[in-house]
Amino acid sequence: MTPKQIERIQNKIKKIRSTLVAEKRKYGGYDDSRGLRYVPPKHFIQIADYTGGLTYLKWFHKNFPDDSGFPDFLFDWTIVLFKTGKINEAEKKALETFCRNTYLFDKFFNKDITPIDKHEGSNLECPQFVHNLEYTATQPELLDFSNWLQQYISTTYFREQAGKYIDIMTKLKTENDSKKRGILLREAYKIKGYEET
Repeated sequence: MTPKQIERIQNKIKKIRSTLVAEKRKYGGYDDSRGLRYVPPKHFIQIADYTGGLTYLKWFHKNFPDDSGFPDFLFDWTIVLFKTGKINEAEKKALETFCRNTYLFDKFFNKDITPIDKHEGSNLECPQFVHNLEYTATQPELLDFSNWLQQYISTTYFREQAGKYIDIMTKLKTENDSKKRGILLREAYKIKGYEET
């Protein structure tokens, strides 16, 4: 990437940040119905400014603490955490990413995607959603991340958690009792790493 291309991307990030700051100043909060807040991490990854990406994500978490994000955004977050040496946090975010879309890692590793007969939660978890993923495991700048992710998702811990999550989602597809559904959803939130409210 040329210095001019990097500068253009940096300017895009600045424009998004200033738009979000202007929204808060104008409305007293964020009215980001366009979802601009999800865009900067991928730009930071494009220019390999992982420290800048981490700073942005800390700001995001502070200002949008209840925003669980889209799967691709969580994947960006996982990449940034890994690239800045935050391995424990990257592992947690990778599991959260998997729970938001159980097909995304298969897409990243260019594996066949086989739909699972489970409650998908929303169209965001359906296999069709992952066709927009901008990364592949073979990208030279992501080879270290790809190797790490492959090792992590092969661990006993990850496989057990992923299996439990899929089992819960499979049960949710047919469970109609609201009390039982509540118990299952709390278990799913726990696997994702969300705190109970």
